[in-house]
Amino acid sequence: MSGTVTYLEAIVIGLVQGVAELFPVSSLGHAVLIPAFIGGSWASTLDMTANQSPYLALVVALHVATACALILFFWRDWVRVIRGLVSSVRNRQIQTPYEKLAWLLIVGTIPVGLAGLVLDKLLRQHLGKPVWAGVFLALNGLILIGAERLRGGGAAAETAGAGRRADRDGRGERAAASVMASGGSRRKQSTATLEPPRELDRHGRELPPEIASDVRLARLSRGTAVQIGAAQILGLFPGLSRSGATIVTGLFKGLHHEDAARFAFLLATPVILLAGLYKLPELAKPENSSVIGPAIAGSLIAFVASYISVRYLVRYFETRTLTPFAIYCIIAGVISVVRFA
Repeated sequence: MSGTVTYLEAIVIGLVQGVAELFPVSSLGHAVLIPAFIGGSWASTLDMTANQSPYLALVVALHVATACALILFFWRDWVRVIRGLVSSVRNRQIQTPYEKLAWLLIVGTIPVGLAGLVLDKLLRQHLGKPVWAGVFLALNGLILIGAERLRGGGAAAETAGAGRRADRDGRGERAAASVMASGGSRRKQSTATLEPPRELDRHGRELPPEIASDVRLARLSRGTAVQIGAAQILGLFPGLSRSGATIVTGLFKGLHHEDAARFAFLLATPVILLAGLYKLPELAKPENSSVIGPAIAGSLIAFVASYISVRYLVRYFETRTLTPFAIYCIIAGVISVVRFA
């Protein structure tokens, strides 16, 4: 094992993890590239391909922190989803939107869970080099910009979603109860081309954006949920973004940016959390005892950064596209390839 992780390294990587895991720019790719660009002890200590690297234990802790931030931000959704799952199992039926959404999230996480068990270590050891991270980061940018161009969602998306951010909490809870009780909602056609259709409860009242988005997601087929969830497998490649891949797949399956991003974040939560908890015993190993302090500090930073990031992105995708992230990935990826080739 080469050196140990310092507090400064853990804090910087924690900040990167918190932002890059949710922004469609690949946290794993940045976790490989940033130490390589800084060089020195950073490049030797923060090397995922090294045997018994303390970096892996740090990354595990940071992933758990990110998952906790996602749970906190979407806690109302997860309460509704868990209630839906419990009622579905108890009544042996899948009828209400949140009963449907619960099972869609379950089947959507299975592919990446299985792939992660088989491929995670193999891909990290063989492709966890800066040059490969640069190649995949540039490819990630091409995928994002290609999705926007093929879908034709650029200019029109800028005009969609105006005024849909207000009145999210109290009205949301009442609307959720109405939707869960009635088993669905009615649609009201939107005037904006790329704006999601408005959803009405059983009393004809318009649902708040977050409830309406969950209702629309509950209409996905299980096959579509599996395909969108399977796109997370690309996130195992350093430089390819988990959230970017799921958002792009959601767009191609007909989802709007807002709904695609929301489904991506909901799908990512159990995957990131379970993967982190599965590997958490790494931190308990005697050789990683010196990492615990920095890991706690980095995790706090990752938690705060993740919460701010998801809060920003949920609102961003109400009216914006993937194009800025695509441009960044292409530029950063090309620079990385030139630097490390």
